[in-house]
Amino acid sequence: MIAIIDYDAGNIKSVEKALHYLGEETVVSRDPQVLLSADKVILPGVGSFGDAMNNLNKFGLVPVIRELTEKGTPFLGICLGLQLLFESSDETPGVEGLGILKGKIVKIPPAPGLKIPHMGWNSLHLQNDGRLFKGIPEETYVYFVHSYYLQAKEPEIVKATAQYGVTIHASVEKDNIFACQFHPEKSSKYGLKILENFAKLGKEA
Repeated sequence: MIAIIDYDAGNIKSVEKALHYLGEETVVSRDPQVLLSADKVILPGVGSFGDAMNNLNKFGLVPVIRELTEKGTPFLGICLGLQLLFESSDETPGVEGLGILKGKIVKIPPAPGLKIPHMGWNSLHLQNDGRLFKGIPEETYVYFVHSYYLQAKEPEIVKATAQYGVTIHASVEKDNIFACQFHPEKSSKYGLKILENFAKLGKEA
C-alpha cells in the first residue's frame, strides 16, 4: 500500500488518481500509524514552503517523516515535497526545511524570455543511473510548475536535471529517498512510468 501524506498542501487528488490508474492501493492520511505501516509513502505538494512546513509541524508529521526515511521506507517527494526534504528555501528565509537531504532551494533568476513561475513542459537530462528513470528515454519531457529550484549539495544524488536559464536539479535519489521537482502525475505516459517505477521498488524479481 502507498500512503500519500495529507497536510493540506494541494495536488493530492491528482497523485492519488494516477496511482489508482496504475492499479496501486493507496490511502491519503495524516495518521502516524497509517503512514508508518505503509509500504511506500509520497509527500506531494503545491504552495509555499513556509506554509507547508507550518502544516507539517501543526499536524505532528515532521517526526513521522523522519522515522519513515530513517527506517528505510521508500519515500517520494513531489514538487514542493522535494523542496521540503532540503534544508532551507529562499521563499521563506529563516524557516527550516526537513533537512533530510543537504542543499537549498533558491529562486529561479530572471532572464530575457523566461517566464517565472517556470510552468510547462521541459526535457530532462538523465544522469547517475536513477531507479525512477528505468525505461525512461533521455530528453523525456515532463511537466513543471515552480518559481524556486533545488541546488543539492551532493552532486551524486542528482538523477535528472533540466535547463531553464539555470541548471535545475529536477530529481534526486539517495538510498530510500526519491524526489522530483516536476509532476510525474501530470507528465503523461512517462510520468506514469516514473510513478510505476517507484511503486515497484523492492518488488523486482
